[in-house]
Amino acid sequence: MTKCVDAHHHLWRYSSTEYGWIGDDMPGLRRDYLPLELHAEMERGGVQTAVTVQARQTLEETCWLLRLAQQYPFIAGVVGWAPIASADFPMHLETLATNPKLKGLRHVLQDEPDDAFMLREDFQRGIAALEDTGLVYDILIHERHLPYAAQLADRNPNQVFVLDHLAKPRIRTGELARWREHLHRLAQRPNVYCKLSGMVTEADWNNWTIEDLRPYVEAALESFGPQRLLAGSDWPVCTVAASYGRWWKTLRELIATLSSSEQESILGGNAIEVYRLEGNKS
Repeated sequence: MTKCVDAHHHLWRYSSTEYGWIGDDMPGLRRDYLPLELHAEMERGGVQTAVTVQARQTLEETCWLLRLAQQYPFIAGVVGWAPIASADFPMHLETLATNPKLKGLRHVLQDEPDDAFMLREDFQRGIAALEDTGLVYDILIHERHLPYAAQLADRNPNQVFVLDHLAKPRIRTGELARWREHLHRLAQRPNVYCKLSGMVTEADWNNWTIEDLRPYVEAALESFGPQRLLAGSDWPVCTVAASYGRWWKTLRELIATLSSSEQESILGGNAIEVYRLEGNKS
C-alpha cells in the first residue's frame, strides 16, 4: 500500500514580527509548531510522511526547514522560498538545489499588490530557471488569480506547478460557479496539479460540515481527476477550524466513493511522484 503523504504543512518558531499574518482571531497559532508535535499528529491521523512548506519569505527559514528535514526522516521534502524575481535568484538556486530534500519553491503571490505579479518579466525569468532543476513551483493564490495562473502555466509548459488550497474558494459563503469555471480552465494545463488542502479555513471555522466541502472536492475531481490531486493538512493553520485527525477523516470520507487505487493516488502516490519523494513507495 502506498504511504499516506501530508503534502502541505508548516513548521515554525513563533514571533509576532515574523508571523504578522497570524491575527487576533487565531491566538492558538501564536506559539511554536515543531516536528515532534507534527509527528505525533501524523501517527494518530494515519499519515506516514510529509512535505513541509514555507510560511516566511526568507532564505533563513528555507535553510532551517531543510535542516529539520535532514534531522527528521518523516519529513520527505521541503517547498521553500527563494527570491525568484531577484537578479540574485540563479545564485541562490544553484546552492539550494544541491540539497536533495528541497522539492520545490513558493512565493506568497496572494499577498502581492499586483494580481498579475506572477507574469512579470523578472518573476518569469526565475520560473524559467527552475525548469532544469526538477523543482516544483507551488502556486499560492486566491480565486481571482486563477486566470493569471493559467497564463503562468502556458508560458512555462515544461515546469510542474501545484496549486495550493484549490486557490482558496469562498466556501464560507457557498460561492462556487465562477471559481469552478476558472479552476477547470487551469486544469486543462497538464503541467498543473492541485492540493486538497486549506479548505476548512475557507469555511465557517466553527460550524462547517462535510457537505459544505463536498461540492469543492467534486469540482476538483471533475477538473483534475484523481491522478492530479494531492492531499495536505495545512497544519497547524487548519487547527483554527479542525484538528489534524478530523481533517484527514473528513478527506477520506470525501473521496471514499473512488476506487482504492484512486484514493491511494490522492492520499500519497501523486505527491510521491510530483515531489520525487525518495524512499516513500510501498
